[in-house]
Amino acid sequence: MSRLVVVSNRVPLPDENGNPPPGGLAVAVHAALRKNGGIWMGWSGRSTGEEEPQGLTTLEQDKISYVLTDLSQADLDEYYNGFANRVLWPIFHCRLDLAEYARQEMAGYFRVNRLFADRLVPMLEPDDVIWVHDYHLIPLAQELRKRGVRNRIGFFLHIPWPPADIVTALPVYEIIMRGLAAYDLVGFQTDYDLDNFVGCLRREGWGDWSTPGWLRAFDKEVAAAAFPIGIETGDFARLAAKTDGLDLVTDMEQSLHGSALIIGVDRLDYSKGIAARIDAFERYLMRNPDQAGKVTLLQVAPHSRSDVPEYLEMQGQVESHCGRVNGAHGTIEWVPIRYVNQSLTRPVLAGLYRLAKVGLVTPLRDGMNLVAKEYVASQDPADPGVLILSRFAGAARELDGAIFINPYDTEQTAGAIGRALSMPLDERIARWRRMMDHLESHDVLWWCRTFLAALNEAPEDNGALIRESD
Repeated sequence: MSRLVVVSNRVPLPDENGNPPPGGLAVAVHAALRKNGGIWMGWSGRSTGEEEPQGLTTLEQDKISYVLTDLSQADLDEYYNGFANRVLWPIFHCRLDLAEYARQEMAGYFRVNRLFADRLVPMLEPDDVIWVHDYHLIPLAQELRKRGVRNRIGFFLHIPWPPADIVTALPVYEIIMRGLAAYDLVGFQTDYDLDNFVGCLRREGWGDWSTPGWLRAFDKEVAAAAFPIGIETGDFARLAAKTDGLDLVTDMEQSLHGSALIIGVDRLDYSKGIAARIDAFERYLMRNPDQAGKVTLLQVAPHSRSDVPEYLEMQGQVESHCGRVNGAHGTIEWVPIRYVNQSLTRPVLAGLYRLAKVGLVTPLRDGMNLVAKEYVASQDPADPGVLILSRFAGAARELDGAIFINPYDTEQTAGAIGRALSMPLDERIARWRRMMDHLESHDVLWWCRTFLAALNEAPEDNGALIRESD
């Protein structure tokens, strides 16, 4: 069997007992690497300051080599904080107004991808299968091809791919598209993302479907498909069922004094629609004054990318919204919104999901949104809560038992909150069962197996090597 080589921006290292950190992606990829041995390469999380990064750090465990490279401060400023998160991230989430392009940062993005390629090539064996993850490393296959690598290389995009009208605003649009065409397999979260990508090729005359599942793009054959990522469904359900005795969960339940809990859990990011969610919750309270003291919104939003100014502004905006709603509607006995700006442990989150009558997942744009799936997996089968889900989350393509909303429409979201809180038990169970059945058969291990099976069926070398001048 071929050895697997995984490349991502960060590498989730195992603990002292060899266990991967919690989270579906880490668990699934670790399982695949353990099966036949392999390498997981990425950034170490360390900066060398003004000095150029030297050498690699390698940790060997359970037939897996964790290979880490440091980056200079210029690399971080230009590649990570710059082009990746101030150009690609906002554009891919349809926020052209937040994209800030600088030629120097673009150059840093491609420079770091060349660094990754230079450091990866000496470790490769002829039959290795390479799996590259996410928007930070789109050009990596092209750089590897330039260095003579003929192995199968697959790419999975964890975030959305926008429509052609949006992504054409990317200053290096054609270069990014050619970079994706250098892979043997390109995977997306949903069929909508795949359709958007193919639409980009068609509009510019760069390519189209040649046969089902295969694109002819830039004179190369490229496999492309949707591979919706899952979670550890069974493990998460078992974890949630055992959280009754957790102090934080028990304290939360007692503090509610019988009121219904609505929960939102998001990384603090402008794509998550947190401010609009708070506005919708306030609108629900205004439309239903009799619900004062009977319902509470818990919003968990840990810090995210604090080096990017837009995220600091976002934090202030969310705090202001929460304060305004609590000041206008709260009483001495009741605070409508509880806002937590820190991470919670996985068991505590599972317990809070299970406690909540409503899961409020309302991103403005999201590749998948695993919180929606974790909320469903955490529910008590005999008395499940209701998922309210943005139609702009990738998970909406799978979780058809949710109440779908337009997150830009606060009136609609407010109405969905009322509907969810009053939904009869038999309807809640039927909706939940439908979603849970899907999550059990499409968990993260299924996702990993499906992608790697498709990659192993792809012909090696993707046509021809790319010349250094291409």
